[in-house]
Amino acid sequence: MALTLAEVEHVARLARLRLSPAELEKMREQLSNILDHFQMLQQIDVSTIPPTAQVTDLVNVMRDDELRPSLAREQALANAPVQQDGMFRVRAIFEE
Repeated sequence: MALTLAEVEHVARLARLRLSPAELEKMREQLSNILDHFQMLQQIDVSTIPPTAQVTDLVNVMRDDELRPSLAREQALANAPVQQDGMFRVRAIFEE
């Protein structure tokens, strides 16, 4: 399916791309080739293949949550450059 330069210019405008005439021609060729491949794929008979959302078996790789002792607050804050009221003090996003 050969695209026209006008169609490629339209797509480029939608994508907010500024393309030179040489780039437009290259994109016209490449996009036309991609659409040709899709046309070939559309000719494949998939009527006997059931629709699927996932082609591989899904397995949960997460471990179960387990309660474990954590650091004491003093240990966690021991290397904090700045702390305040028992918490890490970080610079605000808009603070300089």
